Amino acid sequence: MIRNYFEDYYLGDLFVSPGRTITETDIVLFSALTGDWHPLHTNVEIASQSHFKERVAHGMLGIVVGSALVFRLGPYVTLPKSFIALHGIDSIRFKMPIKIGDTIHCENKVVELKEKSETQGIITQEQKIINQRDETVILFKSIILAGRKPRDQV
Repeated sequence: MIRNYFEDYYLGDLFVSPGRTITETDIVLFSALTGDWHPLHTNVEIASQSHFKERVAHGMLGIVVGSALVFRLGPYVTLPKSFIALHGIDSIRFKMPIKIGDTIHCENKVVELKEKSETQGIITQEQKIINQRDETVILFKSIILAGRKPRDQV
């Protein structure tokens, strides 16, 4: 279902993405892109002595890749055609590490709808990045600024 406006969303709407496996290449490319070469992500020896006992993905890599998976559901599903901007990200919690070889997917649930003005509304979605063991690894809320349906179409 294509969603054009703020009014096309309802509390409780749930969007579940397909999965994607996180690879060593993902970690190396993310490190190169960001300049974050922390040994917990990139050094086998040092990471093996860490709390996790192995290399883990950057938390931000998990957010970026995981939250983008919902776009595989098609255009204008989790974001409406009238999308204006990402208004914010709140309450980020890194619950568990994402390890090389983990397959993650994202579940977005609409938890708040707020009219901002006659022409704009705010859609808040709770996003869960979940691994193949059905463990929530990252939890956060994304706040989306969207256009509202023109009055003559209500």
